[in-house]
Amino acid sequence: MVSSGTGRRTGFTCLFSLPLAGLMALMPSAQAQNRVPALPAQDPGQAQPDLTDPNNLRPLNQDGSILSLQGGQRLMAEAVNAVGSQNYAAAGKKLQEARQVFNQLSNFYQQLSTSFSGIDNRVSDDNRKKALDTAQMRDDATYQLALVHRAQNQPELAVPLLIQIIRSQNPTRDLGKKAYQQLLELGFVDSPFPRASESTSSTPSPKPSSTPSSTPSSTPSSTLPKR
Repeated sequence: MVSSGTGRRTGFTCLFSLPLAGLMALMPSAQAQNRVPALPAQDPGQAQPDLTDPNNLRPLNQDGSILSLQGGQRLMAEAVNAVGSQNYAAAGKKLQEARQVFNQLSNFYQQLSTSFSGIDNRVSDDNRKKALDTAQMRDDATYQLALVHRAQNQPELAVPLLIQIIRSQNPTRDLGKKAYQQLLELGFVDSPFPRASESTSSTPSPKPSSTPSSTPSSTPSSTLPKR
């Protein structure tokens, strides 16, 4: 029998994976909404928000929102502060939460891009760019989490994360190279990449457009532990 405490913990985690029908079932009925007490009357002289302005209708843009870019960046900043205090356990928790937020955002934007493909390419392209940008942020958070695991002398936790980054980024991209270098330093691989002759080549490898675009990391790597 599952305790009520367990039910409360798992309920939030499963919310993201519910299908549309399940989410609609969770919405209160119109009758229930009618029972909500009326809001206090506002002062006639008080300025009313412009409801036609989309900036006034964006609760997910708030820093306190969980499923938002700002929420993920806030978690990254909190991880930096935790590392500065050498509280690696707290830093790892914040980074894990941040990468989950960015991963959810990337998946949702990609789904929207696919849905609008061939219907409105402008909307499709805009959401595809957001999917790539948030995927990059997810990989940045994953890399920093791997560094934290190294600082905690937990290479068995760092290796899977580093391999995920290489698969996502491509070994020729900057973050992919850094992840592979970490694997080399851990002794998981033996062959350096790129080779000395390749690293001095004047012709850089082209970056595939299908991979996450390079965006500034939300967490400067210099602030996290390195080896």
